This record gives sequence, C-alpha cells and structure tokens, in this order.
Amino acid sequence: MVVAESGGQPHLVLISGPSRSGKSRWAEHLAASEGKTVLYLATGAPPGEDQAWAERVALHRQRRPEAWLSEEVGAELVAALQQRRDPGMVLLVDSLGTWVAQHLEKDQQHWDRLCEELCGALQQQRGPVYLVCEEVGWGVVPPTAIGGLFRDRMGAVQQRLAAICQQSWLVVAGRAIDVMKLGLPVPT
Repeated sequence: MVVAESGGQPHLVLISGPSRSGKSRWAEHLAASEGKTVLYLATGAPPGEDQAWAERVALHRQRRPEAWLSEEVGAELVAALQQRRDPGMVLLVDSLGTWVAQHLEKDQQHWDRLCEELCGALQQQRGPVYLVCEEVGWGVVPPTAIGGLFRDRMGAVQQRLAAICQQSWLVVAGRAIDVMKLGLPVPT
C-alpha cells in the first residue's frame, strides 16, 4: 500500500512507460492497494468507428473491478480534478498522452496556463492520485511538426508533474522501476 505524505499533502504518483509496457496495469494495482473507492478518469476520446481503439478501451474496462467508478473526462481533465477533492477516494488518470494530444492546437501561452492549472488541481487533491503517461521521444525524431510538438509537450509536462509527485514509476517490458529511489534529479 502506498502511504500519503505527512502534513496533509496530496499523494501524487506518476507512472510512465512506452506503449503496451504495463503502465496502466501497474497504476491499477497501486490504486487498488489503497483499499478505497477508485474513480478512473479516462482522458481518451470515445472509440467511435476506430475498432483498434475500441478494443483497447474494452480491455481496460474488463480489467477494472466492478466496484470502481469511471468517468470519461476527455480534454476536460482539469475541470474534473477541480470538482473532486474527496480524501476517501483514489483518482486514477489514464492517460496524460491523450489529454496532451487534445490540446495540441493551443498556443504556448495557453498551454502553459493549462499545465499550471493541472498542477494546481492535482496539488489541491485530498486523496491519492495516480497519473498514467506515455514515454515518447525514445526513438526517431517525428517527421511532422505536430508530432514534434506532442513529443516536446509530453516530455515537459512529465517533468513538471514529476517535480510535484511523491512517487514516480517507469514501467518497461512489464517491470516497474521506482524512479525516485533509483534516480537523481537532473539539474535545471
């Protein structure tokens, strides 16, 4: 079980990893270990006609315990977080990558403000929050401007969130690594 920090601080946990690494399963395991009601905040768009996306969404839903609550928040993650501050509830956000993708059209100033609002809403939580996010940029440079923007914003938001999180996990090939225990902060 993950224990919240003393002093009434929110317990924020960042779980990152590449596609199909097991990061969502690890986040679900950690959230379930809290022994509280879990609210799953899904940021992805409804599958619509995309059969592959529909299958992924269905797998996630099948894996969740029946007692868990879920809410499709899409791009409105910040507003959903601002509405919830129940210390008896665990929030699981899956995933930040789909949330970032839904805000790529925002100019840099609006994006920076949105990231500040996200961090503020997370720090106002009274119960644990598990944040699932994708690791990007480990391979070739994206050939499109929008791909590069996604990669850059994803990396920047991960660093901002890691700075306010009490725990950070990297999940690779089905193995979870405690980044805070094993890693050192990079100087700014």
